Amino acid sequence: MKLTTRGRYAVTAILDVALHSGNGPVPLADVAERQSLSLSYLEQLFARLRQHDLVRSNRGPGGGYRLSRPADEISVAEVILAVDEQVDVTRCGGLVNCNQDSRCLTHDLWVELSRKVHEFFSSRSLADVLERVRRARGGIERFGADGDGRARAGQRSIPIVPVVEPPTATREA
Repeated sequence: MKLTTRGRYAVTAILDVALHSGNGPVPLADVAERQSLSLSYLEQLFARLRQHDLVRSNRGPGGGYRLSRPADEISVAEVILAVDEQVDVTRCGGLVNCNQDSRCLTHDLWVELSRKVHEFFSSRSLADVLERVRRARGGIERFGADGDGRARAGQRSIPIVPVVEPPTATREA
């Protein structure tokens, strides 16, 4: 799949903005610090998110970014597509020239998988993802040790991989 760090960082950063914008616009420097991302890279990503009307910016003191629509109206797919990511797992990029200028044996399989991935991202709103984060963190609205929304040293504010409990083994006597 061609989902690179650009798409992952864009989703992570816009989720951070959604999470922390309750007190006004969120400065990108704060997002960069909380998520351990490059500020200049975030500026490039947010320029694209702004062009696609996913975020709005306020300049000057107290400025920053906020969502342009409620989090439940923005899908993860919109964010990924806004930063020019393609959700395509075909080797040929959909051009049907994967096997010496002809369709490979598995082309339709990869096209179907690409559609399913796109459907999955389209069916998940930012609010859905944030709700999962809140549940995983025990329903706590703020995630920092001191309640200011900042991550503890060495931690990310929003987990990328969910923690999965191993199944309990049952023994018969």
